[in-house]
Amino acid sequence: MIDDPLTLAPNLISKMVGRAQGFYASASQQDLGLLMVMNFAFSEGKYNGSTLTVLGRNSVFTPVREMPVIGGSELFRFARGYVQAKTHTVDLTTGDACIEYNVYVMHY
Repeated sequence: MIDDPLTLAPNLISKMVGRAQGFYASASQQDLGLLMVMNFAFSEGKYNGSTLTVLGRNSVFTPVREMPVIGGSELFRFARGYVQAKTHTVDLTTGDACIEYNVYVMHY
């Protein structure tokens, strides 16, 4: 389960604009591939109260991973698009990581 800060830049001192909430599970026997089910729940500015939903495969050791945006709520109703995920830092001892998500989305 995840409930992590969603910030403007890939560091914890950046302004928080929401939460990344959902879960991931191991989905591959050959490599580290995860099934990601995640909502970006916005709590600031124009998008306050809106969400984007991501569902897809995350090949963790690929430098840039792409996953689909399958929907959203409020200002992101009928959203479609994709996110590109890039790992900035990872601590293999604690399992903590800082991931940058660039979101490309079309919505009404």
